[in-house]
Amino acid sequence: MENYAGIDVSLELSSVCVVDAQGKIVKEAKAASEPEALVAFFRTLGFAVKRIGLEAGPLSQWLHAGLKRAGFEAVLLETRHVKAALSAMTVKTDRKDAHGIAQLTRMGWFRPVHAKSIGSQEVRALLVARKQLLERLIDVELSIRGILRGFGLKVGPVTRKGFEARIRELVAGQATLERIAGAMLSARAALKAEYEKLHKAVLALVRDDAICRRLMTVPSVGPLVAITYKSAMDDPHRITKSKSAGALFGLTPKKYQSGEKDITGGITRAGDEMVRTALYEAANVLLSRITRFSKLKRWGMDVAKRRGSKRAKVALARKIAVILHRMWIDGTTYQWAAAEPIAA
Repeated sequence: MENYAGIDVSLELSSVCVVDAQGKIVKEAKAASEPEALVAFFRTLGFAVKRIGLEAGPLSQWLHAGLKRAGFEAVLLETRHVKAALSAMTVKTDRKDAHGIAQLTRMGWFRPVHAKSIGSQEVRALLVARKQLLERLIDVELSIRGILRGFGLKVGPVTRKGFEARIRELVAGQATLERIAGAMLSARAALKAEYEKLHKAVLALVRDDAICRRLMTVPSVGPLVAITYKSAMDDPHRITKSKSAGALFGLTPKKYQSGEKDITGGITRAGDEMVRTALYEAANVLLSRITRFSKLKRWGMDVAKRRGSKRAKVALARKIAVILHRMWIDGTTYQWAAAEPIAA
């Protein structure tokens, strides 16, 4: 008889539930959230488990990889599907969640999530760390501006390079403000130095990656967009059609139809937010800054004339995602059209 398992992952202890082909609970237990502990649990059951389901999450990817290495058939379940399926439960516990995940795994009512390779996870961690440092750096600069504004000291427009000199100029002669500004500028300098280290590491990765260099032949696609897209996609063969790339990153319109209602709303915003943001920024740069002619820019401008600039940027971001996937599959570079002027 076939058996199926569901794991509700927690930081310290995970709840495990095993059910048979009819959905009857065969075994329930708590196990440490470590691959070795889970592998040992399933090997001491005394019977085989056909499939093990885990709700997708940061810790789940590590446990999933450990179970796969041990020879078990493990799948990551789409978080939204699990949440929708378990929302009918009036009592929510880790034990009941594990039981629900086991039932979803048994019936196949889930969408499997792609488990990224270790290399892609490392690149993603680098990008997230770089982004966090940049955000903290901006927060410190805004905090300094806000503190000085209370004393009538306006920083005004200034480059990042000249920011420190401008602050020291404003607080000169005021002991308390000099002490405050000195401490915050020291923190800013440390954040800036570490951010630049990670940024250079990202650029070095792109420089040594042939796929990223090929993707960068697309107008407005720079190093950050290329490496963000590549690390999120991981395997281009995970989708069968390039036009599905937009939906994968939540760039397709939402649809709600029931009875007489038929509503087409904004984009779904499903999938990787970092990739969606990078593609949108690339579309914005293409429409507003790049002046060299390309069919891609012409297409975006035509959409902007009909639907407005905001919708055009979203549509262009979706089109860029499709083009990047197709180029990756085919091993081709972007073909620029003959140069010709573009009206503003």
